[in-house]
Amino acid sequence: MSLLQKFRDGLKKTSTKLAAEIKRIVTRAPRLDAEALDDLEAALIASDIGIGTATAIIERVKEAAKESGQADVFAIARTEIERELGVAAHALARAAQRPTVILVAGVNGTGKTTSTAKLAHLLKSQGHTVLLAACDTFRAAAIEQLKIWSQRVGCDIIAGQYGADSAAIAFDAVEAAIKRNADYLLIDTAGRLHTKANLMEEMKKMRRVIQKRLPDAPHETLLVLDGTTGANALTQVREFHNALGVTGLVVTKLDGTAKGGIVVAIARELKIPVKFIGLGEQIDDLQPFDPKSFAEALFAVDTDAE
Repeated sequence: MSLLQKFRDGLKKTSTKLAAEIKRIVTRAPRLDAEALDDLEAALIASDIGIGTATAIIERVKEAAKESGQADVFAIARTEIERELGVAAHALARAAQRPTVILVAGVNGTGKTTSTAKLAHLLKSQGHTVLLAACDTFRAAAIEQLKIWSQRVGCDIIAGQYGADSAAIAFDAVEAAIKRNADYLLIDTAGRLHTKANLMEEMKKMRRVIQKRLPDAPHETLLVLDGTTGANALTQVREFHNALGVTGLVVTKLDGTAKGGIVVAIARELKIPVKFIGLGEQIDDLQPFDPKSFAEALFAVDTDAE
């Protein structure tokens, strides 16, 4: 299956709803009068792409309509979104010397541990050696969950006991990754609410401890977001970014929401690149983010709405 098809399948709920609304409005008012343009803007905002992006698309539609009396809303939207998303660097960072350390954070229930494992699988499929670190020492069964994933993926894991100092485990994991000459070390951290200052301080401590052994680490701090939370995800990103300096986003569960446009809103407002998106439950459903495929899938014409 092509990357574009995976994106289309994963964003089906969002694109189907959008396509139906756009076609309904354009069919009713093909010359796109003021009322139709307002309705189009409302439909775009409802997909959570953000007011700024929705306004920019409508302005392009107005310009095209003035010239020819009509406008291809789908083509204009795809072009505008690809332009906005294509500014940032979406590739995963790579350290000058092994290992590349990736810290994975997020609130509870976003799919953080599963995404960590899926990222390990993706990196292994590219020929890299990967070491996992189970630094969620609070959630019941979190360590066992990651151990099961490590066996399934086929990579080693560094883990401690429940209640242990997560920063100490992270330090040991960095030591192990250096000794084993691993390409990547993925550190799964405990889920935490962005509003809890003490938990955010714990994450800062983990970063400081890691840097004692590897001064330029972590090379990526990825924040895992649940795509179904819609616009509320913006608040999460802001708080985590202020505390940790988030370098990239992993947006999960986009296959289960009609508000997949949140990816666009985050990229536009916070200038933090989306590195990966989760488009399903299978181990290979975590995909590197591609702006062109995302834009085409979000505004796909060949959906069930046709």
